[in-house]
Amino acid sequence: MLASSEGTVMGDEATQGGPAGDARLEQIIAALRTVYDPEIPVNVYDFGLIYAIDAVGERDIAIKMTLTAPGCPVAGILPGQVAQAVASVDGVDHCDVELVWDPPWDQSRMSDEARLELGMF
Repeated sequence: MLASSEGTVMGDEATQGGPAGDARLEQIIAALRTVYDPEIPVNVYDFGLIYAIDAVGERDIAIKMTLTAPGCPVAGILPGQVAQAVASVDGVDHCDVELVWDPPWDQSRMSDEARLELGMF
């Protein structure tokens, strides 16, 4: 696993500040931060919707993400926007996005920046 928006550390790779030796992860996270749910003024990464970022071979990426609710009106478009943003990163040929519902999303997954943007402090 390269990263999750919860700040998972796997081996020598750390997230949220850039992993040891993997500038590509920083670029992927930057790309994810350009994707927004149109109803929420916070990007999908800081909002905690990205559960995992995995390298598949040398140039493919697999993302596990969720939405705030199964009936979310952007369920049909947001995963595609995530895949497109990540696939635009140098060194990435393809990105598969899997929509997962377990564990359910909750506010504890949001970054401090997201909480600040939403006035939750």
